[in-house]
Amino acid sequence: MTSPELISLTQLKEEFQIDGITETSILSYFETLNAGEFEATAALFAVDGVMRPPFESDIVGTDAIAAYLKQEGQNIKAYPNTGIAETLENGDIQIQITGKAQTSWCSVNVLWLFILNQQRQIFYTRIKILASPQELLSLRREK
Repeated sequence: MTSPELISLTQLKEEFQIDGITETSILSYFETLNAGEFEATAALFAVDGVMRPPFESDIVGTDAIAAYLKQEGQNIKAYPNTGIAETLENGDIQIQITGKAQTSWCSVNVLWLFILNQQRQIFYTRIKILASPQELLSLRREK
């Protein structure tokens, strides 16, 4: 018989498996993001790391990323599905992941693009919504 802690840890690890991706920093990104541990998410970035959310300018630096996530990341869940990783000429690793993001008011297909530096820190990430202009208009919140 297994303990409840072991079962929940096993379920957690299963939840954050992404087909084609084994990079710990990427798996941790989604795990901490979904847990609302935004300081831990930001700590996965290089000191001068960049996050580019949909419809926003670049957010630069771990403190700014943590502040942004605390403000905008509440009640967002990411469901990464599959990914592709490739090593760039300079030794950095580029990773593309597709999946869904769920907010309190919509669910949308998403592409996450990550670049990891040689220390395996997130140097850059861009979150891109995969939707047509018509789909985006239908996602507007009623005020």
